[in-house]
Amino acid sequence: MTAQPWTTAPLVALDLEGTGGQDRDREQILEIAIVPLDNGFPNLAAAWDSTVNPGRAVAPRPWISRDLTGNRLATAPTLDDIQAEILDRLDRRIIVGHNIGVDWRLLHRHPPQVQPAALIDTARLYRHFNPACQRWNLVRLLEKYALNAQVAQLVPTGRPHRALWDAVGAALLLPALVEDLPATTTPTAQELVEMAGIRIQDKPPHLAKAEQIALDV
Repeated sequence: MTAQPWTTAPLVALDLEGTGGQDRDREQILEIAIVPLDNGFPNLAAAWDSTVNPGRAVAPRPWISRDLTGNRLATAPTLDDIQAEILDRLDRRIIVGHNIGVDWRLLHRHPPQVQPAALIDTARLYRHFNPACQRWNLVRLLEKYALNAQVAQLVPTGRPHRALWDAVGAALLLPALVEDLPATTTPTAQELVEMAGIRIQDKPPHLAKAEQIALDV
């Protein structure tokens, strides 16, 4: 799968908004957006996003949008309600995102059944050919590549740090970064994974045990 040209590989951009890593095992997903890439560009007609009811109070924090706190999420679907949709859209796909390791850590916990083919980090891809750069967040890189207007056009009611805006931003940033690669041919998906991939962790112990029981039977 990953040996084909990256533009024809099954890539999807992902962004999660959560309560924050300081919650550790209690961290919850508050919003999710999944945007397929079609010929290397975001396909908004096939995109999907949803807020998520975390089942508990959400402490206000600077990085959490005011639309994702308090009573606003009380009527949103729970993670159980949308788990099948998430699995259907992400399983065996190559997931792209900005600092995707953060999203993967949370997704690997809720729901752990997701089995992507690979993970590509646009922040890591930028650092691949700019190794001396400091940390560049998504908004700054979109500004650098003059992509903010295009994100605003595709997500007119969105804004940074909301899942759909950030997922579309990462989906637009990827081809811009590929254009900057010091190569004369279109890279394969595997080459992008080698440049900017994030290691997919081992399966959670309870899943590994369940699969071993199934094999034993």
